[in-house]
Amino acid sequence: MTAAKPARLLISKVARERLGDALDEAMQGCPFEVVTPTTDPDTAPGDIHVGYWSRDVTGLSTKHDIKLPLEAFYTSLRRSPDLRWVHVHSAGADRPFFAELAERKVRATTSPGVNADVVAQTALTGLLMLARHFPLLLEQQRERRWLSLVATGLPTDLVGQTALIAGWGPIGQRIAAVLRVLGVKVIVARSSNTPVDDQTETLAYEDIGQYAGRIDWLILACPLTERTRRWIDGKVLGALKPSARLINVARGEVVDQAALIEALQQRRLAGAYLDVFEHEPLDSASPLWSMENVIVTPHAAGHSDGNERRVDQIFLKHLREWAAQWPASA
Repeated sequence: MTAAKPARLLISKVARERLGDALDEAMQGCPFEVVTPTTDPDTAPGDIHVGYWSRDVTGLSTKHDIKLPLEAFYTSLRRSPDLRWVHVHSAGADRPFFAELAERKVRATTSPGVNADVVAQTALTGLLMLARHFPLLLEQQRERRWLSLVATGLPTDLVGQTALIAGWGPIGQRIAAVLRVLGVKVIVARSSNTPVDDQTETLAYEDIGQYAGRIDWLILACPLTERTRRWIDGKVLGALKPSARLINVARGEVVDQAALIEALQQRRLAGAYLDVFEHEPLDSASPLWSMENVIVTPHAAGHSDGNERRVDQIFLKHLREWAAQWPASA
């Protein structure tokens, strides 16, 4: 009987060391060979069967600015005609490289929910900072200027306000739970108008115009799809009341960024917390950086030191299932 050929796993040195014996246990009974990615595309190894695209591989890359370590990882996968499966640390699969994998009929799995708590916490932080006028207060702190909110304008009570949460995955649900405790009414926009429960108004994405005039907070936590790409355009922004604010922890392309800037500059929108942008990194010349009614963060809402452990567990679960079918899975 011919022995099964080893499965070649492309996995970073950092991830391999972190997984330790758990990787060997997941591959029990399946011969395998660990292949370490390079940081130079010219020397990237090939003939990979499985790729683990961990956070350290992405590093400082964005969707639009691919650094050498990630480009080298891509190159290894492109040099692997027998590639069958790639697991990625992110919850979303909207990077262009996923289209390449799909075209090659390579299975790609993601890590949904691993940073849901962190993203929800960050979105709520941005919301509370805007609600309590913290951008103004922090500016005054930097200027060593004592100026009461009585003089600058009192914040509006959150109790009784209405938030529309776009997306009803783990992030949207966690945000909704906290907002309800704070006395905020929640409306949900999702792929269909099927109610999420018996107490929450639910609408399909395309119906937002009918609800826009009631919204105090438009919170984007939805996936980027053809239905949600530039969904929040000038027409939607124009239908919001001038006191409304936008929170975006989804994807930058969900919003027409030029229309958003115009609405903020003309005070047709009271403020925004933005963690994601149409092009990342955000251009240093963008007016969003210096707007007093805007909080900008560098796509950092989901970052936490606990994410790697949670992603590893999802990867290992998939890996055990995949290894059990080797070499048939090849």
